[in-house]
Amino acid sequence: MQVVWHGNYINYFEVGRRALLEKIGYSYDEMEKSGYAFPIIEISAKYLGPLRFKDRARVKAVLMEYENRLMIRYEIRNTQTGILTTKGLSIQMACNIKTNESCFVCPEVLVKKVEAFNGGEAP
Repeated sequence: MQVVWHGNYINYFEVGRRALLEKIGYSYDEMEKSGYAFPIIEISAKYLGPLRFKDRARVKAVLMEYENRLMIRYEIRNTQTGILTTKGLSIQMACNIKTNESCFVCPEVLVKKVEAFNGGEAP
């Protein structure tokens, strides 16, 4: 069958998410330094077509929401064919590392970084 296992697509989302957060200037290390973690509270994937072994893929991650939670939309495309193989969405909620309490708004440090990255406009 030579088809990539469906669970790997979630790992591909993670690669895209990390790249996006690093581009914004709020990598996982920066999150920790600011006193927050952002665990995934929901994730979904819609498989439109397979990636096969040895295929190369490109992950696009777009920040859709950042004020109350992080909502990121994903697209995975086969780089050789350009075909969209997978779409997805993840939702993360801020959590204070010291108190382990959930935060119902994102920390100001994240909001400022996103708005600076986007020139003051929502993504």
